[in-house]
Amino acid sequence: MKHSTGPRKTATLSDSVQQQLNMYAIAASAAGAGMLALTQPAAAKIIYTPAHVRISGSMSYQLDLNHDGKPDFTIGVYSFTESSHSIGDDMYLLNLRTFNAVVTTRSGFARAFRPGVRIGPKQSFFGGSSTIIHMANCRTRQTSHFSSGPWLNVKNRYLGLKFTIKGKIHYGWARLTTNACAKSDTLTGYAYETIPGKSIISGATKGPDEAEPTAALSSHTPEPGTLGALALGAPELSIWRRKESAAAALGAN
Repeated sequence: MKHSTGPRKTATLSDSVQQQLNMYAIAASAAGAGMLALTQPAAAKIIYTPAHVRISGSMSYQLDLNHDGKPDFTIGVYSFTESSHSIGDDMYLLNLRTFNAVVTTRSGFARAFRPGVRIGPKQSFFGGSSTIIHMANCRTRQTSHFSSGPWLNVKNRYLGLKFTIKGKIHYGWARLTTNACAKSDTLTGYAYETIPGKSIISGATKGPDEAEPTAALSSHTPEPGTLGALALGAPELSIWRRKESAAAALGAN
């Protein structure tokens, strides 16, 4: 069989075949864009601020959860005395703005959450001006030993907080480690949810705190005709393949 050494003739595709190819290209581009969108990381929704602030004696700390220059809460320690002798201290939380509040126990103390607890609309918040975090009397001479509250000598527990940004309610947490008898408590970090009304998980430092729905991707790479079928439909797929074969045969001659 003799093979032609001259230049091959350019095949002219019919308008119908060209239209099918154009539709396939559009469908393939759309499918590629959709797969790219699935791989994009979710934007963070939680703003976390690490800290290491010791609160002792009669000190207080202005807690500005969203760093807008306006403190939302004051965390402080009030040392009380009796007959010129230091008896103990109260750790307290002040709500500095209207609608700011903290999750409390039935006895009125601020709750000490462990990591992984949802803080949000379903919790019981107290919006009074001041909330006791813990009370401690560690002096055993001349006075009776007395202490109370869920925050006595704990490590890495969380206050559940509610505050407002531009009139909208947001939820957050503040992490504390306490040593009541040493009269030294430490704020080790705090965070808040940027979406109004959305709950936050105690200890969560980046968002989203819930798994985002993802589409299951097949490991099989679809053939070009399969992508074309997204736009053309299954009946058109077989027609496209027949015309594609015809075009290939024409180009080989």
